[in-house]
Amino acid sequence: MKRLASILIVLGLTGCGGGGMADLEAFFKEAGKDMQGKIEPLPEVKAYEPFSYNAFDLPDPFKPRKLTTGGGGIQPDMSRPREPLEAYSLETLKMVGTLSQNGVVNVVVKTPDNAIYHVKKGNYVGQNFGLITQITDSEVTLHEIVQDSAGDWSERTSTLMLQE
Repeated sequence: MKRLASILIVLGLTGCGGGGMADLEAFFKEAGKDMQGKIEPLPEVKAYEPFSYNAFDLPDPFKPRKLTTGGGGIQPDMSRPREPLEAYSLETLKMVGTLSQNGVVNVVVKTPDNAIYHVKKGNYVGQNFGLITQITDSEVTLHEIVQDSAGDWSERTSTLMLQE
């Protein structure tokens, strides 16, 4: 019985393998004729031209510049001792209130690490040599001395507003 079944299967499969695929084979032969790969040419390689650096007397742009004290005009006092709030940039400090003792108005300043400092007129605040010149109930006025890209010092006025 097994032999009869295997003979029938072989005969059935040989009947399927006729010339019914001639049209499919013709299609593939015809479709492949016009197919040509189009590769763009490689770009032309330009010759290397060495650059000679002739600006040895100019400052290195990749090294930090030291603060210069020349140039005349306004200059910060580099020899005075630094105050604790000069370690923080002015943008990170918050004025949280004022206190008045014996006619002297103190400002309560909070640092980013939540430390509280009391400062008064004449103290320095911020990294740009900011001298406190005026204190009101809502703001502190500072005169900062900043250095521009040319190395010259200039003065600007900044304020520290009361944060609620």
